[in-house]
Amino acid sequence: MARNSRFDTRISESELDDYRYRYYRELQNGSVRVKISDTTFRCPYCPSKDDRDYRCRELLQHASRVGRDSGSGDVKEKARHLALMKYLDKYLDTKQSPASTKDTESSTANDADGHFVWPWVGIIANIPVQRIDGRYVGESGTKIKEYLAAQGFNPSRVNPLWNHRGHSGFAIVEFDKDWPGFTNAIAFDKAFEADHRGKRDWKTAKRLGDKLYGWVAREDDYRSKSIFGEHLSKSWDLKTVEEIQAEDKRKTTKLVSNLTNVIEVKTMRLKEIESKYAETSISLSNVMLQKDAMHQAFNEEITKIQQQARDHFEKISLEHAKSTMQLEAQKKELEKREKELEKRKAQNESERRKIYNEKKMNMKATIEQKKADENVLRLAEDQRREKENLHKRIIELERKLDAKQALELEIERMRGALQVMKHMGENGDMDMKIKMDEIQEELKEKEEELDDLEALNQALVVKERKSNDELQEARKELISYFKGRSGRAFIAVKQMGDLDTKPFQKAMKRKYSEEEANEKALEWCSLWEQNLTDSSWHPFKVITDKGNCKEIIDEEDERLKDLQNEYGDEVYMAVTDALKEMNEYNPSGRYVVSELWNFKEGRKATLREGVEDILKQWRLHKRKRT
Repeated sequence: MARNSRFDTRISESELDDYRYRYYRELQNGSVRVKISDTTFRCPYCPSKDDRDYRCRELLQHASRVGRDSGSGDVKEKARHLALMKYLDKYLDTKQSPASTKDTESSTANDADGHFVWPWVGIIANIPVQRIDGRYVGESGTKIKEYLAAQGFNPSRVNPLWNHRGHSGFAIVEFDKDWPGFTNAIAFDKAFEADHRGKRDWKTAKRLGDKLYGWVAREDDYRSKSIFGEHLSKSWDLKTVEEIQAEDKRKTTKLVSNLTNVIEVKTMRLKEIESKYAETSISLSNVMLQKDAMHQAFNEEITKIQQQARDHFEKISLEHAKSTMQLEAQKKELEKREKELEKRKAQNESERRKIYNEKKMNMKATIEQKKADENVLRLAEDQRREKENLHKRIIELERKLDAKQALELEIERMRGALQVMKHMGENGDMDMKIKMDEIQEELKEKEEELDDLEALNQALVVKERKSNDELQEARKELISYFKGRSGRAFIAVKQMGDLDTKPFQKAMKRKYSEEEANEKALEWCSLWEQNLTDSSWHPFKVITDKGNCKEIIDEEDERLKDLQNEYGDEVYMAVTDALKEMNEYNPSGRYVVSELWNFKEGRKATLREGVEDILKQWRLHKRKRT
């Protein structure tokens, strides 16, 4: 309790010193007026009591009396009058002695002269101690440091000095090693000296009391035989300000030299990097040029290939036109021959039948050619779709057709030869007539063989249609079987052209409440299902892709554009997907159809895959039963 009360007293004294210094600075700066005339003075801190004028010594006595008699509660009032007393004592020369003036001037002149303890160190003396259990104890270094920091001296560390009896009453105050630390040390020294608690006051005082004394450690402190002298000589050095400045200058010069060397090394490194960068840039430019050249060569090659494809297509078109012209020429030739035969009124029924059949076949070929010209785009797409399923049958039919055509050509050749022989046989050559009879017999055999091939071809076509019907019936049975299966299975039934309602629900929830959104979604789904089945609405256009014609969605269609602008891309994609499926699987009917679907690969499932899936489920069910 005694220790705490003493420390509280020192704290109040520290606060009093702070206020006194602040008011003293106000008087010193002239912001507070004291002097009225050369002989008249007035107290600036007692204006409310009276406007009494004082002489200089009377005002000094007034300030001394108020500063001494003020209670501990009115710290500011006491600090003001103590500051006024110090101001009158120093600047108006009412109480200052010549000896003290001389000491002050000499100490100011010698602030930066002589040897200082390095790093900068201050000494605190007369720290209150008390004896407890045979040993002296005092305040800790932390509390003293806080007290000095509050005064603005910014010590870095405070070390109390101890001996065999305990706390010695002294402490070493360490400051930073830089010049701001030196400034704090000098301010520390001057503050204690201004309050008559400096080194000289500590040495000359007959009675120290309980006030702290402090000063900056110099050469005499370093070499003294006291406890702080022994401590300083062990851990610190003596240096003048000039030596410290010279050492700092030497360190700075060395630092500048090192930095210069580092800068030179960095500069060389930078030049090397710039050189490498230039090389890399040149290499990159070359690579880019090579890339551009390769790209140009690629474009030229692509252009060349496209040109070749166009030339090939033009060649095929020319050949097609040439074939058409040849057919027309043959038609005209046959018509001419028919007129000649009519003129001659040939009675041979066989000849007339032959000419009629040739004319009919020619007309049929012409009609088929015109149909091929009109439907070439549609047939090309149908051929692509049916190519895989009908490949084997086409090969077989082509083989039979080649044989048939070869036979037809042979028959035509023989008929031509027979015609020529008939014209020649009119002259009555007997050998020619015999040869003509042989050719007619052979022609009859060939025609019978052609009829057999026709019958065989028709039988194959009927058989193929029957097989195809059986396959379609089997596919319908599989679709009927798989209709009840979940969509998560690999093989199941998919409704082609069915409209997905989820995007409509999401779009409506962004515009309406939960209940209203569901109703609006159902309403719009029903509307667009009707639009999908409307056969008069055909939002498709035909394009040519790499020589193949195909139908795609017409993005400029007004209905689709309005739908996308109002409800977004998800609803638009749901409608267009349903349109594509309906156009692919049921373009004429425009209604939803069931299809066997491979959901794992996203394509139409084959009959084999459907049967294998059924067998797999059967085996699994059989294994469970077992």
